[in-house]
Amino acid sequence: MPNNAELPGNLANHLPSPAQSEPSEAAIAAPDLTPLAGKQTGAEVQRLVGLMQRLLAPDGCPWDREQTLESLVPYLVEETYEVVDALGGGNIDDHREELGDLLLQIVFQSELRFAEGQFGIDDVARGIVAKLVHRHPHVFGDVKVSGSDDVLANWAKLKATEKAKKGKFGALDGIPRTAPALLRATRAGEKAGAVGFDFADAQGARAKVDEELAEFDEAWARGDQVEMGRELGDVLFTLVNLSRKLNLDPESALRGATDRFARRFAWVESALQARGQTIADANPAEQDRLWEAAKAEEKLEKREDPSGSRHAPSPSSPKASEK
Repeated sequence: MPNNAELPGNLANHLPSPAQSEPSEAAIAAPDLTPLAGKQTGAEVQRLVGLMQRLLAPDGCPWDREQTLESLVPYLVEETYEVVDALGGGNIDDHREELGDLLLQIVFQSELRFAEGQFGIDDVARGIVAKLVHRHPHVFGDVKVSGSDDVLANWAKLKATEKAKKGKFGALDGIPRTAPALLRATRAGEKAGAVGFDFADAQGARAKVDEELAEFDEAWARGDQVEMGRELGDVLFTLVNLSRKLNLDPESALRGATDRFARRFAWVESALQARGQTIADANPAEQDRLWEAAKAEEKLEKREDPSGSRHAPSPSSPKASEK
């Protein structure tokens, strides 16, 4: 177990030293967080920790013992996206399973850090508990709020104070550069807006889209490939900000558009395959006609299936326009 001084950030401030006979001030002030009656307690997480320790033991699993923090990064990213996919698919069992896979990655990395003498899974849990208690003074303290806007404003102030203690003063400092570009752009707009650097309203963001598109067109007309890339980035960034001002999630919007494209494309492929053809065999006009037929079929099936299931429209019973 590492010494408190070895723990990152201010985490050590929340941990009682083994040499202390009296609990720390933070421990005295800590609220009772005993799981509520009728709720699950997280007891099985301890079994997962024990399992991971067994796998990493000298007589454990050779593959697990060969892993490093760096080698686990692709699995962490993959499992995160699989949780998102399971949520989108609406399958409860898949969601539970994928959350388990993601939890495994957290336990796995924590055990590797513990082996280095840095921190363990208890320190991870203790740290997030301390952070959340601190950032919810309206629940665990005497701060009064009138709604979610007040909660978010207090959260931003508390987070800024925590960052300042770590020597980080920029509003955008906490956004990972390695985050997916769309997510990073969304968070950058949110954080800049939280400190007052923002469009006055959605109309302002919409006007900026036109401005950036005009600048892209100018670069395109000049054939300036480098500038086109810069201006295209500005267009995309401004569209993200427009989404934010309209309370739309650009990630969900783009994922939905890609899902629709994939379903309609599969419909066109199936329709052509039924004729013994491929996409390449159809001329552009025929491709467009089939695409419109796929959209019409999708709308029809949506009306017939209000549950909104996400299967691809079937070309087996084409509309009259397709016969």
